[in-house]
Amino acid sequence: MAVKVCVVTMVLLFCCCTGIGAGGDQAADDVLCLGSPDYGEALAKAILFFEGQRSGQLPANQRAKWRGNSALTDGRQENVNLTGGYYDAGDNVKFGFPMAFTVTLLSWSAIEYRGDVAAAGQLGNLRTAIRWGADFLLRAHTSPTTLYTQVGDGNADHQCWERPEDMDTPRTLYKITADSPGSEAAGEAAAALAAAYLVFKDDSDKTFASLLLTASRSLFEFGNSYRGSFQSSCPFYCSYSGFMDELLWSSAWLYRATKDAKYLDFLSDNQVSSNPVNEFSWDNKLAGAQMLATQEYLGGKTELARYKANLDSFVCALLPNSGNVQIHTTPGGLLFTRDSVNMQYTTTAALVLSIYSKTLKASGDSVRCSAANFSSDQIASFAASQVDYILGKNPMGMSYMVGFGDMFPRRIHHRGSSIPSIKVLARTVPCNEGFSSWLPTSDPNPNVHVGAIVGGPDGNDHFSDSREDSSHSEPATYINAAFVGACAASMGQKKQLEEPSIDLAPTLSSSY
Repeated sequence: MAVKVCVVTMVLLFCCCTGIGAGGDQAADDVLCLGSPDYGEALAKAILFFEGQRSGQLPANQRAKWRGNSALTDGRQENVNLTGGYYDAGDNVKFGFPMAFTVTLLSWSAIEYRGDVAAAGQLGNLRTAIRWGADFLLRAHTSPTTLYTQVGDGNADHQCWERPEDMDTPRTLYKITADSPGSEAAGEAAAALAAAYLVFKDDSDKTFASLLLTASRSLFEFGNSYRGSFQSSCPFYCSYSGFMDELLWSSAWLYRATKDAKYLDFLSDNQVSSNPVNEFSWDNKLAGAQMLATQEYLGGKTELARYKANLDSFVCALLPNSGNVQIHTTPGGLLFTRDSVNMQYTTTAALVLSIYSKTLKASGDSVRCSAANFSSDQIASFAASQVDYILGKNPMGMSYMVGFGDMFPRRIHHRGSSIPSIKVLARTVPCNEGFSSWLPTSDPNPNVHVGAIVGGPDGNDHFSDSREDSSHSEPATYINAAFVGACAASMGQKKQLEEPSIDLAPTLSSSY
């Protein structure tokens, strides 16, 4: 790995420019070698994003001031309280499956990078973001064999362009039960609550943590005992990878939370296809389960050895010049899985790579691919290069996080952001007016949704910043949730690499 050192305004900076990060493209290397972005600022804004996605009664300390209360009667038609939680993206539906994944990733970030997040002054805000989603999941699990998985009619919602505060589309309820199971949704909710338990277990208020763990155990038993795919009981965010990845993922989290041998036995006794996995997403959790199991294997649980081998295959599929690469990078060095909300796969891959590099460093291990051996530092640097790309070190010189840097998306595909705040335009903006007046305009969004990370550029690093191009301009909670941990890891890596400031002559201010 060739590492370049950049000298910028009299401070020696290490730039995370690696031979594996740009496929040997010198121009791309030079684009990336511009000095590190302000990770602390990016982390704070990535977490702030979740306040703009809130549903329900907003608290007095709400920081995204352009938002107001919304969906205050969710669940009433079935006498349950389903208020709160998050709108997943630019629409006004609450999808429990990806919401739970979001909570799991935020919790994982808080667990693995607690010190870095705290150093940035963001641990309290991150915990608040986790609790806002976890509270909803607790309310949605209304009996041992019932989990509400969606609030709102997705088809009707997508036919309207209106602020969440103005919603008049049906708040239809969807749920999984013993008669209509969805093991994926139950398993992911179990994972989310077990991970959240690990975040809150040392608090003085033990009641909340106890509720999280009890519900997590219950949801795992529900999903495992009444096996059935969510694909047959959901209208949106249906699973295509099957349910075993969620059951393995949740059992790994429950073992980490409880050390109960039955969850370790579940990991040891159950095995999925050995075919390579090349994504980690709201649908496919296998790489995440492999990561957690590998940590346990390196901690002495030798019966989980196969998980490390499978995880190494996942990592090799991502790393350029590995000889096993399946996910290619754009000319500018961005991991590119598909031309539709690609950033969700970039951020989740960066999170797994970051956590694995940390685990490898602690154990003194590495990853062997067919063409090369990769050290923990090399893997960490490649993960950081993905964070840096998102924050502006790319061929367009554009940050894909709203409100970060001077150049960022101004016309994101987001209803609440694109229509003036209800605090500015107090009247109701009906469905059709939104479509005719606010969706098609080329004007920037009136509300800057700070921290929102959009779907991202195409495979040639191009981005049109068009509100109507949802696959590239729409943000989503699970993009930001993965980014939080990857960004915190990059911040920690930068601290390790920085040397004391050196008083250099001003004439060197832009040299390499």
